[in-house]
Amino acid sequence: MFERFTHDARQVVTVAQELARETDSPKIDSRHVLGGLATCGEATSALRSAGVDNKALAERIRSELSSDGLDAEALATLGIDLESVSARADELFGQGALRRGGRKRARGHVPFTSDAKKILELALREAIRLKHRTIDGRHVLLGLIRAECPGRATLAATGADLDELRAHLEQPEAKSA
Repeated sequence: MFERFTHDARQVVTVAQELARETDSPKIDSRHVLGGLATCGEATSALRSAGVDNKALAERIRSELSSDGLDAEALATLGIDLESVSARADELFGQGALRRGGRKRARGHVPFTSDAKKILELALREAIRLKHRTIDGRHVLLGLIRAECPGRATLAATGADLDELRAHLEQPEAKSA
């Protein structure tokens, strides 16, 4: 399938992988893919046309990924200041130590979660359905919109009208085959 990916779609996957490394995520999930879509390629203009502030979306994704597994509000009810604990852990053990939970920083290939794999599979299906020979960032975005995944929920939380975005992406002038 990856042989059908355009440079644009490959760049989205590369950015997703970089984001996973930066946020010390052990795997690439749908939010990492959405982060790639929000920051590079053809999908950024489609998101913008749907009223999405790409910079704010990218920041929201980074924040979600950085706080995964740690509930600051719940810890605060116990009198624990997560920010202070995190800062001290970073000071003692290196940047992102608390988020990594003792794991070494990911190097090389970062695997995909099942929801991220599903998005890429759906991107292929969208390209086939639209009779396009290649898969670009717009197809990946269509796959994300179609999937039930955290990335879709994050995108919806920005106020984007997913049905309107899908209709825009499916327009013939939105993609030259």
